[in-house]
Amino acid sequence: MSKDLPRSAAAAQQVDPAAVLAFVDAVEADPAIELHSLMVVRHGHVVAEGWWAPHTPERTRLLYSLSKSFTSTALGLALAEGRFSLDDTVVSHFPELDAEITDPRSRSVTLRHLASMASGHDRDMMQEALTGDPREPVRGFLLVPPDQQPGSLFAYSQPCTYTLAAIIQRATGMRLSEYLRPRLFDPLGIGEVGWLAWPPGREQGFSGLFARTEDVAKLGQLYLQRGRWGEDQLLPECYVEQATSRQIDTPNQDNVDWRQGYGFQFWMARHGYRGDGAFGQFCVVLPEADAVVAITAGTEDMQAVLDNLWEHLLPGLGTARTEDAAQQGLDLRLDGLSLLPGLGTARTADAAQQELDQRLNGLSLPALVAKPSPPRWQDWTGRPFPVAPGAEGAPAAPLTSIELRNAAHGLEVTVADPANALSFPVGSGDWLVSEPRDRHGDAVPVAASGGWLDDRTVRVDVIFLESPHRMDIACSLPARTAEAAWRGVPLDGGRLQTLHRPR
Repeated sequence: MSKDLPRSAAAAQQVDPAAVLAFVDAVEADPAIELHSLMVVRHGHVVAEGWWAPHTPERTRLLYSLSKSFTSTALGLALAEGRFSLDDTVVSHFPELDAEITDPRSRSVTLRHLASMASGHDRDMMQEALTGDPREPVRGFLLVPPDQQPGSLFAYSQPCTYTLAAIIQRATGMRLSEYLRPRLFDPLGIGEVGWLAWPPGREQGFSGLFARTEDVAKLGQLYLQRGRWGEDQLLPECYVEQATSRQIDTPNQDNVDWRQGYGFQFWMARHGYRGDGAFGQFCVVLPEADAVVAITAGTEDMQAVLDNLWEHLLPGLGTARTEDAAQQGLDLRLDGLSLLPGLGTARTADAAQQELDQRLNGLSLPALVAKPSPPRWQDWTGRPFPVAPGAEGAPAAPLTSIELRNAAHGLEVTVADPANALSFPVGSGDWLVSEPRDRHGDAVPVAASGGWLDDRTVRVDVIFLESPHRMDIACSLPARTAEAAWRGVPLDGGRLQTLHRPR
């Protein structure tokens, strides 16, 4: 297949444009949901795609735990190359820990257990692993004995995937992204990616991958095609079957689509299966509909996204039942027409496609509308505004100060945290996109809009374009203090250094 997935009109792949429109309308009507991109693939063709400006298709973004499904792919490739077995114990790959790890349950944890989040612990072990040994989290993880026999219960635990990724990187002698480049990324036409390391030099595996929406869709399409891409079987079909079928039950999860079971770094769902990441990063694979849906977002209500997908979009994907129903409906309508019924149908389909195209091309996140300048610039410039601590329970950003300047283009803002700083221009009534460099020289793509709500208050919205996150900033007089709050707190608290792709 070519570098980009082929494009097609929705109806040409038996997809109802009205169903895609209904999904978009539903998620935009819900104030708890903020989508950033949507791509629907049917029969291997992209039939609908849209980005909520200022988000754009070419930009990579942090996928959070959707990274796990790429790690699972690396696992399948390494197994096919005979680098290890699913039934290898973890300690066999860390011989330097052999004498220290004495608990029988810890010693019996295998790669199979790690891949299915079934290490025997009854909770996420990330903090305990880091507390036990921040330099070697695998050691910290293994030093805590499992609560039950490994393989007997599910607990979504980041060190399971981190340890799995560590073993892959040890066995291959390469970082995950290096190992996947010739085996997955290049064959699928996936361009530049980045992966955060933890500790430095070992890519996280459980999170931290930055890739594009179409890259996510391509991964889903590879699994939908049971590991085949064009003429090549990239991933063994038997591994795809294992990874995307229930390996362990997940009865204690809060939401219904998380209670359908877990495979190897893939969630089972009420329809198909998926990889997903915090704040609404989705790779939904629907084998019965021969479809993939890739979504990026900045929402904490991930179940609501899936509910809308099942209610509005799925019925328009032309599964066998819906195709039969659609044909029956078409037959009934044609029976009542006496003149040129085909022309009427074509016009209706064309109009629906045109409406969908216009809607998807016009998607945007509303910018903040405010006055572009204050009555007296000198009241606002010259020294930074210290950031006041947030109210108890508020999602305060870990910033220390905010500085305002009157630049050639208008308002410019500098935000500083304890280890970094970033300056960027602010759009007036629209998003102004820029790629400033932080104190370490790293490019951090942002979009900002804002200005003065009144003579005493300036407000700025900042979107970190390579992440799901946005920040609300306010500076006020005469107190000369500032506030900064996240709309969805990044899982690491929101350090400037992790809100962009490693380059």
